[in-house]
Amino acid sequence: MKAQTKPKPFALCIDNTDYRASLIPGKVYRIVPDPKAARDELVRIVDESGEDYLYHKSHFVFVDFPPAVKKKILALKDAA
Repeated sequence: MKAQTKPKPFALCIDNTDYRASLIPGKVYRIVPDPKAARDELVRIVDESGEDYLYHKSHFVFVDFPPAVKKKILALKDAA
């Protein structure tokens, strides 16, 4: 039986090809859980437009942070 790993809650953009206005390389985006999209290798994030959209997972590296850092990042996103 394969151990299930908890999905990472953040996506670090590493490639914004074809999405220069929507994604900023090096920026951390919060992932909006979407299991159906994940089956198609897509990830739903809130991009620079302020809306959530699907992007191919190849544009990102998936990361997590220690609880104190995660709390600060989430607070920043909520304040925006």
